[in-house]
Amino acid sequence: MGDLKPPRVFAGERETLMALLQYQRESLVRKFDGVGEDDAQQSPVASGTSLLWLAQHVVHAEQLWVLHRFAGLPVPKADPPATVAAALAAYRETWSRVESVVEIADFDDPCVDADSPVNLRWVVMHLLEETARHAGHADILRELLDGATGR
Repeated sequence: MGDLKPPRVFAGERETLMALLQYQRESLVRKFDGVGEDDAQQSPVASGTSLLWLAQHVVHAEQLWVLHRFAGLPVPKADPPATVAAALAAYRETWSRVESVVEIADFDDPCVDADSPVNLRWVVMHLLEETARHAGHADILRELLDGATGR
């Protein structure tokens, strides 16, 4: 797995943040290249974290923060996707839904959820740091599973 550098974006705040978020999303997804179902569900760390769990978690995080807390849309109560293919498909579908919300909203708009007193700017920055953190976890898990490295 080769190393991909983050995009160099000379643009406004929205374009820059969304480009960096997409880079982190894709970096996490790349950790699944060549990984079998059993390995994706295996946890080589004491916390029990697996690649599959990370994919399920980031789907939930984007749905919760952007779709539910910011936009007030219902998030279906369903079991997390049980396979890598289903989890990655759900993640990619969530990107599309999130981007459709973000592209028409103002970064200063507050979350509609009164228990989340932050604006869209904070939400996108939080997802960027959350996704980057978990992409880093995926880096470590993948290296422990089979030695593969790279972003």
